[in-house]
Amino acid sequence: MKLSRVLPLAGIAAVGASAAQAETITVATVNNNDMVIMQGLTDAFEQAHPDITLDWVVLEENVLRQRLTTDIATGGGQFDVMTIGTYEVPIWAERDWLAPLDDLPEDYRVDDLLQSVRDGLSEDGTLHALPFYAESSMMYYRQDLFDEAGIEVPEQPTWQQVRDWAEQLHAPDEQTYGICLRGKPGWGENMALVSTMINTFGGRWFDMDWNPQIDSPAWQEAIGFYVDLLGNYGPPGASSNGFNENLALFSRGNCAIWVDATSAAGKLYDADESMVADKLGFAPAPVAETPKGSHWLWSWALAIPATSDSKDAAREFITWATSQEYVELVGEQEGWTSVPPGTRKSTYENPDYQEAAPFADFVLQAIQDADPTDATQEPAPYIGVQFVGIPEFQSIGTQVGQMVASALTGETSVEQALQAAQRATQRTIERAGYQD
Repeated sequence: MKLSRVLPLAGIAAVGASAAQAETITVATVNNNDMVIMQGLTDAFEQAHPDITLDWVVLEENVLRQRLTTDIATGGGQFDVMTIGTYEVPIWAERDWLAPLDDLPEDYRVDDLLQSVRDGLSEDGTLHALPFYAESSMMYYRQDLFDEAGIEVPEQPTWQQVRDWAEQLHAPDEQTYGICLRGKPGWGENMALVSTMINTFGGRWFDMDWNPQIDSPAWQEAIGFYVDLLGNYGPPGASSNGFNENLALFSRGNCAIWVDATSAAGKLYDADESMVADKLGFAPAPVAETPKGSHWLWSWALAIPATSDSKDAAREFITWATSQEYVELVGEQEGWTSVPPGTRKSTYENPDYQEAAPFADFVLQAIQDADPTDATQEPAPYIGVQFVGIPEFQSIGTQVGQMVASALTGETSVEQALQAAQRATQRTIERAGYQD
């Protein structure tokens, strides 16, 4: 909180001089709840670092990705801190687009970072981004509705069971929908969920010779199931709903089931934010033919572009925002269910967090179990659970996501959408030289 006491003239002059000398850094981030909290703690950072001022650019996920990718690829230099993820970091680091983070202060406690998260943000063993929060995916459900219907959720639910439950609990006249899932097109929106479904239905994006597999039987089955499930038992306008829209729906009690990011758990268990905080159940992400790749691994992280002229100030900020001290600050000011999850061992060892977050151990296990190097039933030439770790995937995934969304809205059939996606992906892969 900013100081409001009256300062003598000398004090005013000193503050004015300090403000005049302050270095402004521009921070680009996504409009997810954890980042909104981070922005809300601007005063805490600026008071501890009076020589640095934060200028925020907060954008919807798809827009943020487009803006940052364009800026970094063209050397635009608009931003000093970029919020990017496990997909971008190794690719951008390999191209020398990101400042290496190999000289972090000892009190940052790098060894406290979860190893799988740390590995995903490293290139050749060097961190190029610091994890703000990390997540896997899981299934949330309305325990009260399940109890009323006599439904018992097994330790590992299947997608067929999820469909049956969604059909049983779908009550659109009461504004309760059987299931909410991502439908908004984007490689990090609908395709994050859809890719895990394809994995667990036995599919993959490419075979070992980089031939696209999008028109394969496994893709046909997975996408057909997804379109049928969400089309019949989802909310109206599901093709426009991404993470934030579904979070709002589920928090208001409009969804019986929601399969999405583990990072939503804290908000759903916060009685000030969620109408279902006291009637919430959770389970692992559903499986189909194989458990492989059924739940994703992702980290939203803070990186410094090589084009920044304020790298030292940017480093001060990202080490503060991803530190153990920041986690404790959020816990004390916002409540322990609001702390950024999935990044530090110390968070999961903290008794305050353990007491406030009944999902803590479950989420930690999901993050640790996700394996980006072995996410498909048949061998695949790429690393990634819900994405393919190649530069071209941002374009491929977004294009395929639009085609899947067109099948969801009924503009095309599933078969037509996947045939078009197969052709488009084949062209991209050929042009990029993967099959030479």
